[in-house]
Order: sequence, then structure tokens, then C-alpha cells
Amino acid sequence: MAKMTKEEVIEVAHLARLAITDEEAIHFAEQLEAITNAMELLNELDTENVEPTTHVLPMVNVLREDKAEAGLPRETVLKNVKEHEAGQVKVPTILE
Repeated sequence: MAKMTKEEVIEVAHLARLAITDEEAIHFAEQLEAITNAMELLNELDTENVEPTTHVLPMVNVLREDKAEAGLPRETVLKNVKEHEAGQVKVPTILE
């Protein structure tokens, strides 16, 4: 099984720009080793006749139908903006 070392954890933490102590590195190394050992057990399973799936249940599109609906009236929307002009929202200039 994979042995995760303190030095590997410190290197990954450095690459991720994380500051960890030596004690934390030892603790994380133990946790990561336990995780990788658990995942290694999956390699022992016989998956020869298992069909790949994306979901465990036979689901089809469960989203609502995409159809156009009327939006809010322009007057109602413009009541919520700080400034408006000629029926459009007026925003500060950000480019010269």
C-alpha cells in the first residue's frame, strides 16, 4: 500500500501555498495514507462485467421545460435602480 511521507505532505502544502507545521504534516500524512489505502482496496474488485454508468438510477432529464416567459415590467425594474435614462439603467463610465 502507498506510504505518504511528511516530506511529501509538506511539498504539496508548499505548492498549494499552505502553511502547515511539522505536527500537522505528520497528521495529514497519516490521514492521506489511510485514504489511499482505502482506495487501493478498490483495485481488488473484479469489475470485468460491470457496465460503466454516470448515475446509479436510470434517470432522464429531470429539469423543467425551458420556455420563454414574460419578465417584469420595465417600470417595476427601473424603480430598483439608482439612476436610469430613456428606459435604460445608467451606470458609471469605467473606460475612458
